[in-house]
Amino acid sequence: MTETTTPVEHVLVVPTLLFHEIGHFQGFNANVDPYLETLFDPMHTRYLARPEAEEDPSYKQLIPYCVFRCGDDAFFYTRGNAQGESRLHAKRSIGVGGHISTLDRDSSDEPYLAGMARELDEEIAIESGYSEQLVGLINDDETEVGKVHLGVLHIFELDEPKVRPLEESMIDTGFAPITDLLRDIDQFETWSQIALEYLRG
Repeated sequence: MTETTTPVEHVLVVPTLLFHEIGHFQGFNANVDPYLETLFDPMHTRYLARPEAEEDPSYKQLIPYCVFRCGDDAFFYTRGNAQGESRLHAKRSIGVGGHISTLDRDSSDEPYLAGMARELDEEIAIESGYSEQLVGLINDDETEVGKVHLGVLHIFELDEPKVRPLEESMIDTGFAPITDLLRDIDQFETWSQIALEYLRG
């Protein structure tokens, strides 16, 4: 009897050196055009086995990071132990999203957009009308997780505060005033801290 092995996920990455050539920054950058034109060019992207990508800071994994706002409130949750990134367990978050993988490469859409839609469909149900805007990039080279990821911040403006988690690993969910979340900012993962500062305006 032969054992079946789970296929290794391969995720979309770009060379960190390329990111530095365009212009390295720490934190948030709203000037996205120079980055997106280059970083999303298929000439520069490739797919690496995720275990390798998670340990190799010479590449940055491109991650859609989606934040849901309704008026002055934002959606939040706590990452349970079942979530894939063990380095973020028990951290609070306002961002939903994940890796772009080879699953998305064969989509009729752009792989990035297809991957973002897939991740959202897996993690949450949006039960409200909304508009969406890509507002900037998040980079954090001061943490082990941040060194191998580059966040693309999307803001979803909801008509009603109705987002329902679909993953058991998303616990303590809800909407709260952004001012209240800012008061507890130290409880949040770094990318959420950066996104909250952006929402502060």
